[in-house]
Amino acid sequence: MLCDVVEAALVLHQTLATVTPPSTEAPHKEPGSPETGHYQVTGTNGSVCLLAYMGLQLNISFSSASLNQVLTVQDVVNLEPNTTKASGSCDADSATLRLSADANKTNLTFFFTLNTTSNKYHVSEITMSAIWPDMKEPFLARNSSLDYLRGTLGFSYMCREEQTLDVVPALSINTFQLQVQPFGLTQNKFGTAEQCQMDEDDMLIAIVVGAALAGLVLIVLVAYLIGRRRSHAGYQTI
Repeated sequence: MLCDVVEAALVLHQTLATVTPPSTEAPHKEPGSPETGHYQVTGTNGSVCLLAYMGLQLNISFSSASLNQVLTVQDVVNLEPNTTKASGSCDADSATLRLSADANKTNLTFFFTLNTTSNKYHVSEITMSAIWPDMKEPFLARNSSLDYLRGTLGFSYMCREEQTLDVVPALSINTFQLQVQPFGLTQNKFGTAEQCQMDEDDMLIAIVVGAALAGLVLIVLVAYLIGRRRSHAGYQTI
């Protein structure tokens, strides 16, 4: 009898040990790198006052309606340029770029601010609203205390490397192949690009690697020439 009780207890212990607590987060999706979209905003005089070339990827967390109201879905969605419309406005010291996708079910807005004293601009605010089929309720995110994509008046800001713009805990944005200029455009074209730190670091690494390879080639060449000269000298002595 005692053996039966011990065996039953062991079986129950093994069963409980193999039970995994339910996760409160759904699996993460990876759609790959997004396509680069070309977006522009036209001012009241008919000229382009804001240009942006970039691929955008949304990292968003929301409550699922179909799975469970407690379950949080972490989704990664690429913004498709061919189904995204750009609009916005430009003023002397502020500009907005509004991107509307999926028949206006996703709206992403970048607010740029220009410091007229330092002639520096940056993204000061990002807002996003979305109504997707599986959302338990409409998604809304806003942060008006940001300092991203900092550039100089008359110059464009460029960052070809992937970078992440954290907006709120439930939303971050990955940018790819980005070039943007919200102020001081000339003839509807980008000004000279100011590269981000990541691009400069990559360029520095490339220069260092190139210099190291060139130095290695030079060392091998010098060693070859010295060896050849010694070989000729030996022949002359004989």
